Amino acid sequence: MMEHLVSFRFNGPLEPIKQQELLGLLYGLKDQVPGIVELTAGFNETEETEHIHGFSLGLRVTFTDREALRAYGPHPAHQAFVASLEGLVDQVVVVDYPIESAR
Repeated sequence: MMEHLVSFRFNGPLEPIKQQELLGLLYGLKDQVPGIVELTAGFNETEETEHIHGFSLGLRVTFTDREALRAYGPHPAHQAFVASLEGLVDQVVVVDYPIESAR
């Protein structure tokens, strides 16, 4: 399996309705994109303010394998989410790694 972690920093504060719209699009990916095992997303509520650097939305997606992760990027549902971010995002950080079995 592969883990896909994404953090988003926006150009400015988002209205609550826009936050809910983005979360709805993200959670909708689980039913639309083959190979997603688990998906969680949410807006940052950390109290560790010295570590957030303005990143306010986090996404974690577990894929069945590397091929499913590769197919995710160009998938139309993912591309619709990306389009919904137009003009809103200042920076995105992505980390992908294989999930190892328990040792």
